[in-house]
Amino acid sequence: MKKSYLQIVKQIESLKMEAEKLRKQEISGVIGRIREAIDHYGLTAADLGLAPRAATKAKAGFPAKKRKTKAAAKATPVVKFRDDTGNTWGGRGKRPQWLRDALNNGKQLSDFLVK
Repeated sequence: MKKSYLQIVKQIESLKMEAEKLRKQEISGVIGRIREAIDHYGLTAADLGLAPRAATKAKAGFPAKKRKTKAAAKATPVVKFRDDTGNTWGGRGKRPQWLRDALNNGKQLSDFLVK
């Protein structure tokens, strides 16, 4: 006798409920064994890596790191060089084409220095 689609769906739901019940039982057993081991060895949350990072480092003799604010992370770019047309360069990385062209035409880098 063939099973209908509805019978199979009900069987799947029944198996899912049974699996969840068994999962909860296994978790309960694992938690019990973990608690027993923690008590036996006198472990702390920091020993297990569950303590906040700053507290763990502070206990180890390291000062807690300060986090940068969003304003500090998104600082305005520094402009060290500017030409008459408004082109700018911060002095880091490859020189832009407008500056290379001007230097090739006899200008000095100091001519573009922002004061």
